[in-house]
Amino acid sequence: MKKTQNQFTSNLPTVLGLLLIYLFAPKLSAQEENGSYSYSLEEAIQHALTYNYSVINSGKDVEASYKKKWETIAGGLPQISASANYQDNIALQESVVPAEFFGGNPGEFTSVAFGTKHSASASAKLEQLIFDGSYIVGVKAAKTYLEFYKTSKQKTDIEVKEQVINAYGNVLLTEESIAILERNKATLEKNRFETNERFINGLAEEEDVEQLSITLASTNSALKNAVRLKDISINMLKLVLGIELEDNLAVTDKLEDLTNANLDVAITGSGDFNIQSNIDYKLGVNDQKQKSLLVQQAKSAALPTLSSTLTFGYNGFNDKFKFTQKEQNWADFSSISLNLNIPIFSSFARRSRTQQAKIALEQSKTRLTELEQNLKLQHQQAKSQYEFSVEEYITSKSSLRLAERIENKQQTKFREGLSSSFELSEAQRQLYTSQQNYLQAMVDVINAKAALQKLTAQ
Repeated sequence: MKKTQNQFTSNLPTVLGLLLIYLFAPKLSAQEENGSYSYSLEEAIQHALTYNYSVINSGKDVEASYKKKWETIAGGLPQISASANYQDNIALQESVVPAEFFGGNPGEFTSVAFGTKHSASASAKLEQLIFDGSYIVGVKAAKTYLEFYKTSKQKTDIEVKEQVINAYGNVLLTEESIAILERNKATLEKNRFETNERFINGLAEEEDVEQLSITLASTNSALKNAVRLKDISINMLKLVLGIELEDNLAVTDKLEDLTNANLDVAITGSGDFNIQSNIDYKLGVNDQKQKSLLVQQAKSAALPTLSSTLTFGYNGFNDKFKFTQKEQNWADFSSISLNLNIPIFSSFARRSRTQQAKIALEQSKTRLTELEQNLKLQHQQAKSQYEFSVEEYITSKSSLRLAERIENKQQTKFREGLSSSFELSEAQRQLYTSQQNYLQAMVDVINAKAALQKLTAQ
């Protein structure tokens, strides 16, 4: 008994270790399941172009259009089918014939059953389309539809890229806002503490402490809101990237670095807008091609169609079921046929369909002309907005430096008793507004550049 107890005591650490692993294994596995990502803006864009949900679905649309194209082409290639039939005539149908055919009396009739109780047949058929105008148009249409989905995929990629830039910029904006608000909070806490000490010593007014407390409370509220917005902006970026919301995501770029990288004055002074490179214009051209093919398809309905059919098979008959035995006799049959269908008169239905298709084509041309004008206007607006955002960035950067100098001077005057807490609070509010304007101006530059590039992206 003593030996057994010693063995248990010596194995106690192992037992406890296994118990701890059992208890914490679910938590450890849950942590391992959560992914962790750290991306620059370009890395985030590349990730989204692979894993974004809209990108995935648009890629599937392209795959499906390839299959649809082959389905259309296959319609004009040889079609082979086979069929088999077995029939058990439980009660053969009888027919009445003159009895004298079988040696009976003239004028009398007798019933006779024709056929056998069991019959079976098997056949194979080869069909080949020789000429069909609608098939030729259908093949062209399938290629046009494929181009449409490929262009739609490009449009989705362009839109997702812009979404990533906007979402990434919002994350950087909230991070910078939190950092600035935390510095402002630390400065205010220090000011309030020093002012409160001077108030205790009779060197400051209680109003000065209260005024700083109001500003500090407002800053604390803004800081808490910024923290909440950061979580939301991170999750929005995860959604665009196609990352699970439970995963960890960190951004590595800095807002000011991205802003400087997007300060491209030459882009606003470039040549005329090449509208043919715009993705929406390409889709409009594709729509016009589709409508033109519908006109051709309507016209092709007046053309004759020609096809051929080759059939080969066997028939077997017996009063007993012997189709699986060698002595069963099978009679083969075969045929080849040409099938010609010539439309002659449809009471002007084909003409009406052709006219409708022509009207749709004219509407498509009108929409393309309208789209061209709208795109030119959008490019002009985007170009102007980008120029304005750059100007606002430069102005807000200069204003921020000026607001910082004013606030620093008020800080010094306030400590020396040369200015009131109200004047210091006004300078601080002006500084905080300038800080937020500067951050927003940087984000606006990035977003405006993305919007401008979206119009010219191919």
